[in-house]
Amino acid sequence: MSDNNLLSKLSGLREKFEGISTQISDPGVMSDMKRYVSLNKEYRELEPIVEAGEKYRKLVTDLEGAKEILQSEKDEDLREMAKEEVSIIEEALPGLEDEIRLLLIPADPQDYKNAIVEVRAGAGGDEASIFAGDLFRMYAKFAERRGWKLEINSQSEGSSGGFKELICKISGQGVYGVLKYESGVHRVQRVPQTETQGRVHTSAASIAVLPEAEEFDVELNISDVRKDTFCSSGPGGQSVNTTYSAIRLTHVPTGIVVQCQDEKSQIKNYDKALAELRTRLYNLEYEKYLNEISIKRKTMVSTGDRSAKIRTYNYPQSRVTDHRINYTMYNLPVFMDGAIQEVIDLLQVAENSERLKAAGE
Repeated sequence: MSDNNLLSKLSGLREKFEGISTQISDPGVMSDMKRYVSLNKEYRELEPIVEAGEKYRKLVTDLEGAKEILQSEKDEDLREMAKEEVSIIEEALPGLEDEIRLLLIPADPQDYKNAIVEVRAGAGGDEASIFAGDLFRMYAKFAERRGWKLEINSQSEGSSGGFKELICKISGQGVYGVLKYESGVHRVQRVPQTETQGRVHTSAASIAVLPEAEEFDVELNISDVRKDTFCSSGPGGQSVNTTYSAIRLTHVPTGIVVQCQDEKSQIKNYDKALAELRTRLYNLEYEKYLNEISIKRKTMVSTGDRSAKIRTYNYPQSRVTDHRINYTMYNLPVFMDGAIQEVIDLLQVAENSERLKAAGE
């Protein structure tokens, strides 16, 4: 049986979608860039719901037609075909209805954005820095598999390899909605390179994934920003320590400081630093949103709590365990080579279940 309430909601959303489509092509709207960007975002968010709604409406119409044949038709061949169609559609409808109900629940509005990823070594000294480097390479490989673009904003290398801290931007379709599940503390259990007696040590690194703020997401007054230049200290050949290409920006009202030294061009470093500053200001408000929904969801697989221990990488057992969903796999080298999609899919399923449950309460 079709859900008339669902059909009514879908009809309303289709009208809204068509209205937005008309507005987007209006020259008056196109001249107001802020409004145009906002309407485009709403259009993209409604598109999958409208597409699923059209598919659902067609199935409902086909089901009614097949049932009508069963009631009025006397030809046995036609009746048999109609019976088969009814059976196929009635089996497909509940799954499609669940999919649509999930699409109707407001998603995290940041999911479609690019992401700023921070990788920081935690407890464990040199080994923690080496592990932070391993995690960065894992995300770089994953980004490559997905066809995403990765740009390093700043990095501070560890004395024995890896990174004390690395900040990068990953761009592509819906990057934040995928990588947000990686925020938290990642723990490694293995024999460090510096260990002479073969003992297993536990070290940690923290990951923070932030949705990149777009130009119209936050109003940034440049007069509130102090700009400093300094010599790059990382790799870069002849230009290192000879030109003041590195940029440090300080947002005076909040005290937020960002820097970028990855590019040889001061202008490029400034643009990257400004984008990161905008993101950090935007995330002051976004953290409030995360805290609000974390009250409603018990396991909160995408919480903003960066201190939560989310995953353990045990090298002696070749084991990866995600503590939020009790997921364990025993192929650590493959996982560290960027094959993390399976666990992200499971985390998304867990979150979607919570969203459906919360919507039904």
